[in-house]
Amino acid sequence: MSAVLSPSVKVRRMLRGDLAEVYAIEQASYPFPWSRGIFADCLRVGYRCHVLTEGEQVRGYAIVSHALDECHLLNLCIHPDRRRAGLAGILLDHLLREARLVSASRMFLEVRPSNRGAVALYRRYGFSVIGRRPGYYPDNDGREDAMVMVYRFGNDRGR
Repeated sequence: MSAVLSPSVKVRRMLRGDLAEVYAIEQASYPFPWSRGIFADCLRVGYRCHVLTEGEQVRGYAIVSHALDECHLLNLCIHPDRRRAGLAGILLDHLLREARLVSASRMFLEVRPSNRGAVALYRRYGFSVIGRRPGYYPDNDGREDAMVMVYRFGNDRGR
């Protein structure tokens, strides 16, 4: 499935050939990035892996696991140079539409409370906080908790 969103912005399935660009974005974005092998494993086991492109350039990616009627947003990231341009919302819209097509009832995610931009994005899209995972993320000062958020498709706004 490929969604054309403007003449230059598209969301499409991630290919093995995208791994170098995806990994470079991951490294530029996080002090404790996923390894390239984790991304390769996500493709291998059949997670729904997507990239967002502008022209031919990969600018972001997302990884979602699906099980029964639930999905889990494992990673959503936009290149640091392209943040605050609406690209994360385009990618999240695509993920929510795809989850709805497979009759998902909920989408879960974890997010750092210190990542205020991401928390605001998820809240804007209708995610709500349902809990915390203590010490979930590595941090320069030890560990940081994760906020656990959920999107309930029965309560969505028709996105």
